[in-house]
Amino acid sequence: MSKHALFVAVFVLSGCQSLYYKAQETLGNEKRDILIDRVKKGRQDQQEAKEQYKTTLEAFQAVTGFAGGQTEEVYKRLKAEYDEAAARTKKVSDRIASIEQVSGDMFAEWESEINAMENRELKAKSRGLMREARARYTPLIRKMRDVEQRAKPVLKAFEDQVLFIKHNLNAEAVTSLRSTVSKMDTEVSKLVADIEASTREADAFLAALPGS
Repeated sequence: MSKHALFVAVFVLSGCQSLYYKAQETLGNEKRDILIDRVKKGRQDQQEAKEQYKTTLEAFQAVTGFAGGQTEEVYKRLKAEYDEAAARTKKVSDRIASIEQVSGDMFAEWESEINAMENRELKAKSRGLMREARARYTPLIRKMRDVEQRAKPVLKAFEDQVLFIKHNLNAEAVTSLRSTVSKMDTEVSKLVADIEASTREADAFLAALPGS
């Protein structure tokens, strides 16, 4: 993409975002309200992804006792679980990006409004409130990004196994899972722990915001 095309794309996206914010304001929703809503949805998305990762792992574990039969059916079952896990992972990543966008816009607007204030006492208090909000937000987004990074190798391990079985539709390919499913279990357990930590951080963030 040329620099000009990139500039146009950014301009269009910025314009669409501004229109979105204006439309939300007419409904009484400020950027803070939008951020709270997205954090709540992000929390839910991560919980749903957590359950899917566990379900996908269970599907892999279930076929380690494969004793012969239709390997094509095994492949289709595991592929379906992997596809759902991949979709959940993308949804979480998209949600994190949307949270980062609105939080960045919110803090930029907050800073601009503080700079426009003339009352020094109120200005100092507002800046203090903004620092507190940033201090609560920073560990939240860090935990969410940790989950995103932890999910990558887990999803890749699922994908590799599914592709191997696809390329080798025989009992040997399925039973080969026995040597790797234990490692997959460990990685999924770590991912689940990260999601639970992120959930606790989201709960703390929301609890600290009145009206959330």
